[in-house]
Amino acid sequence: MTEEDKSKLVEVFKGSLWEAELVKSLLGNGEIESVLKDGLVVNVVLPATAVEVVVLVNEKDFEPAMEIVREYENKKLGE
Repeated sequence: MTEEDKSKLVEVFKGSLWEAELVKSLLGNGEIESVLKDGLVVNVVLPATAVEVVVLVNEKDFEPAMEIVREYENKKLGE
């Protein structure tokens, strides 16, 4: 039996650069490492609102990361 590879990066959030940075910070507070994808393109080539930035986490951290993202989105919507 082989051990399942949990080193793949998976998307947990997509939004503006500032929101992605905020979510990345919230994940860091929860001791979950994350990276931004497409953030450099936003900063260098296009206006900040033109491209959505993706927040990626290690697949093994997907569920706890999604709990943090859901909590953020619920607060954002005022629920």
